[in-house]
Amino acid sequence: MTAMESSASHEHANRDEKEPLIALLGPTASGKSTLALTLAGLFSGEIVSADSRLVYRGMDIGTAKPTPGERARIPHHCIDVAAPDVPYDLARWKAEAARIIADIRGRGHLPFLVGGTAQWTTALLDGWEPPSVAPDQRFRAAMEERARTEGIEPLRAELAAQDAEAAARTGPNLRRIIRALEVIRATGQPFSAQRGQSIAKPYRDLRIGLSLPRDVLYARIDARVEAMLAAGLVDEERALLDAGYDPSLPALSGIGYRQVAEYLRGEMTLTSMCERIKQATHRYARHQMTWLRRDTAIVWLDAQDEERLHAEAAEMIRRFLLY
Repeated sequence: MTAMESSASHEHANRDEKEPLIALLGPTASGKSTLALTLAGLFSGEIVSADSRLVYRGMDIGTAKPTPGERARIPHHCIDVAAPDVPYDLARWKAEAARIIADIRGRGHLPFLVGGTAQWTTALLDGWEPPSVAPDQRFRAAMEERARTEGIEPLRAELAAQDAEAAARTGPNLRRIIRALEVIRATGQPFSAQRGQSIAKPYRDLRIGLSLPRDVLYARIDARVEAMLAAGLVDEERALLDAGYDPSLPALSGIGYRQVAEYLRGEMTLTSMCERIKQATHRYARHQMTWLRRDTAIVWLDAQDEERLHAEAAEMIRRFLLY
């Protein structure tokens, strides 16, 4: 055996020692959940959600949470694991997701990592270690109050002045902006410099990205928003508020719930609320794609034709599992 063959054989053996993991990535409304159900059914899979809002109970419509029937058909994890007023961050999710993935492999099943919270998927797949800074609830409350009175832009500008890279990565997500500022305040170091990365990636992963032309994606987003409102998003928000949850909670400050709360306070009409949700979701989708496009390991598939997408993704997984 030549040195090159020996090296290749050693590399192959090392790769085989890692557990396989399929990651389905892409912007909101691109079809990840439907694809995951199909593929998990074909490959004896279980789905691990990487969506920062699906973790919260009682928030079903506004998060496009899988239905009870879908969850009965294929096991889903990291969904409905916290009340809306319980802090749930990247570090907690990453630890729980890693444990669940190990359990899935122990059952002889194939884990599918599915979600649109790109920071979470990147942290798990690339081995980031989130900064171990405990939440400062007083600081967070002060920042949230500033956002309510001044808007999000002054906070984004403050973060950009201290850590331009972190500001670019967090985008317009208030929760992540506040977390970055919180870590900087506690450590005195840029947030972007504290994303420690492990020497080796923890899994042998296949990253499949779902891509759509922007106009097609926006049309899907708009249809989803209208479907959410028709399904009772306003009533869902009202029930959460009646249960005593503060609309300023991080869980309820996300797209959809924030605008509905403003509508219920009489700050906008139903029509303007719908349009604002659509526009905010368009911006979020652009930010998701900006983040994901940096990952050169993702293999992008055209998601316009669902049948073709599912067939191509299944063939990719077959080849991947044979390696």
